[in-house]
Amino acid sequence: MKIFIATKNQKKLKELERILIPMGFDVLSQKDYDTDFPEPIEDGSTFEENAIIKARDGLKNTGLISVADDSGLCVDYLGGAPGIYSARYSGEHGDDEENNQKLLRELDGVPMEKRTARYVAAIACVFPDGRLFTVRGECEGKIATEPHGDNGFGYDPYFIGELGCFAELTDEQKDSISHRGNALKLFKEELKKYIETCEEK
Repeated sequence: MKIFIATKNQKKLKELERILIPMGFDVLSQKDYDTDFPEPIEDGSTFEENAIIKARDGLKNTGLISVADDSGLCVDYLGGAPGIYSARYSGEHGDDEENNQKLLRELDGVPMEKRTARYVAAIACVFPDGRLFTVRGECEGKIATEPHGDNGFGYDPYFIGELGCFAELTDEQKDSISHRGNALKLFKEELKKYIETCEEK
């Protein structure tokens, strides 16, 4: 069964592939198509709404079951910011360095006990028959004052979870506790239900 991952972020793609390929799916993404799909307008007010927008766009472009993720960092001291604007916090989409620098400026002088935050990931899956579902995963942590590690992406060099800084974790460690890892566990169960209903028909 073919499934389309509606993301151009290669690191997100690999995290989703690690779940879907062992389930027997033939995973496709933008790189498998000759045409460059236009970017959908992410004008939702929640992670779930934006994930659905991207997944529906993937279905429209490919006709395949489509999966999309929308995720971000929510910092308590900043009232939940950057939230759904995490990827474009500094004004330019996907500029990790500038986003992190802005985050550090906003938290300048804030003591560690008040630098609590959580990563949030919403995953949406839409089907050609009109069905859809969303799942959400979260991971609690704090924001460091200095970067650590060379792995990960986004705010990972500054996000300290229960196993340490995300940018210092192996893929397996990160998958075991991360917001996306937690969402993917729920996603896998929901997708199994869909497969089972298809087999029953």
